Amino acid sequence: MPNALLVYPEFPPSYWGYNFALDFVGKRSSMPPLGLLTIAAMFPEEYQLKVVDMNVKPLTDADLDWADMVFTSTMIVQKKSLQEVVSRCNQANVPIAAGGPHPTSFYDEIKGVDYLILNEAESTFPEFLDDLKKGTAKPVYRSPAKPDITKTPLPRFDLIDVHEYGSMALQFSRGCPFDCEFCDITKLFGRVPRTKTNEQILAELNLFYDLDWRGPVFLVDDNFIGNKKEAMRLLPEVARWQKERNYPFYLYTEASVNLSEMEPLMEAMVDAGFNMAFLGIETPNPETLLKTNKQQNTKKGTENYLLNAVRKIQKKGLEVCAGFILGLDGDREDVFDTQIQFIQEAGIPLAMVGLLTALKGTDLYGRLQREDRLLEESTGNNVSIDLNFEPEMDRRTLIDGYKRVLSTLYDPTLKNYFERCLTLLTHMKPAVSATRGVGKAEVMALLKSIKRQLFSRQGPAYLRFLIKVLKRSPKMFPEAVRFAIMGYHFEKITSQQIAVDNFKQYLEAEFAAFKKTASLFAKAQSSRIGEVVTCVQELFARVHTQYKYIHKDFRYSVQDALDAFQESVKSHLDQLVGPVPIKIQSFN
Repeated sequence: MPNALLVYPEFPPSYWGYNFALDFVGKRSSMPPLGLLTIAAMFPEEYQLKVVDMNVKPLTDADLDWADMVFTSTMIVQKKSLQEVVSRCNQANVPIAAGGPHPTSFYDEIKGVDYLILNEAESTFPEFLDDLKKGTAKPVYRSPAKPDITKTPLPRFDLIDVHEYGSMALQFSRGCPFDCEFCDITKLFGRVPRTKTNEQILAELNLFYDLDWRGPVFLVDDNFIGNKKEAMRLLPEVARWQKERNYPFYLYTEASVNLSEMEPLMEAMVDAGFNMAFLGIETPNPETLLKTNKQQNTKKGTENYLLNAVRKIQKKGLEVCAGFILGLDGDREDVFDTQIQFIQEAGIPLAMVGLLTALKGTDLYGRLQREDRLLEESTGNNVSIDLNFEPEMDRRTLIDGYKRVLSTLYDPTLKNYFERCLTLLTHMKPAVSATRGVGKAEVMALLKSIKRQLFSRQGPAYLRFLIKVLKRSPKMFPEAVRFAIMGYHFEKITSQQIAVDNFKQYLEAEFAAFKKTASLFAKAQSSRIGEVVTCVQELFARVHTQYKYIHKDFRYSVQDALDAFQESVKSHLDQLVGPVPIKIQSFN
């Protein structure tokens, strides 16, 4: 009986990962590996299956000894961890197969993998397993077909401990009718949304319920309302199911801004237990939106369309989270203040602002390639302050402006953040189904929050916020605690993101100063080599001291810059005075 080890590589810390918030609620990871668990359901019965989510527990040598083959599924942001998994499999002589969005886009760059199963698994994985059984498996499996997901099996959530996660996840649809220039969704999944049946979704909800899960469930669709008719077909059934069980799940999803124009759909979502929607707002500048082919975020002749759209959704009882982008062609230097003002006025507590990234396969990537503006591939990490293309705006102006936006939205006191929370609660009338219960876990989260936030720089704004919520809407107090915890996470991520970029700038400044000092040794005799070595050792010691200020979970972000810095120092000395016995240090 073959042993199949399904490994989900690690995510680096990010806004999406909620790393600093998970500890408050006793969880290890924000979301289970839905794609990998769906793959698990496609294996024939003769396989023995084991899942290792490296975001929950480490991959051990014993796991690899047990496995006849390793299967992985990854997104771009998991690239580094995937490389480590591949290396360990190669060392252990265990064959490895890789699939998911990252291999599908970058299959020609991934080394050490025995089998690449690309595109959507329903189209390629069964053929691979059949060939594997016959001993005729090929290195690469691809299919442009867009499979019928009504035939997608029930994911194997029984293979994991659901209580290790902050939220469960399910998928209703794939694809999006909109074709934004910077987005790769339509290239991966098409522009005609395909949906599961009501019976499939209810079966997944029943599975969560039977596994004793209670709490958040994320519908991971890239646009839940991409097919409005099908969404309206599903929602009444979910509402009935939720009401029969006294609303055990808080549902949330991603949607396009035109949700605000679909009043019956918003009401149906709230009735089904939805309490949050993530919108891709990107920028409040309509001219820039049109340039990036995001016309659905504009309405000709309508002022403040996006702000009004957010208000309509909030008033229906849905919290609006949103994504924003800086660095779009057409951005002017006033864009930074405009972003801040919009996010504050709209009352969007969880605003994820990122620098534009040119993802491989997108229309943006193709255009920038034709314009000779591409620099390097993206890491997919929204914590990285890097650009993989030449922006229209001055690069340093863009990066400095981006850092200012983040440090204003999530300043160390969280004053602006808690103001946004109050604005949201002022405009949002939560449905009864969205009111959170209070149990042991919630009490423990509150106590941890008080300990970490009340007696910190966040204390004054934190205390004012909680008191105001207690006075105005005491039923929303559990929600207020959630907001406080999420703010703690966002501030931590923001401060470390800025620290990483500051450290990289520090390296540049130190190297520039070193080159001036090193010129003094250009004519050094052998008797002065010791002074050269001492100078460099002192330099590396200073750098190491600054490096230690970066949180250990973020040090991976500066490793390449550190390596390049040390190599540049050594190379520059070699050019000036010949080979010098300088040891390249490890900063792990």
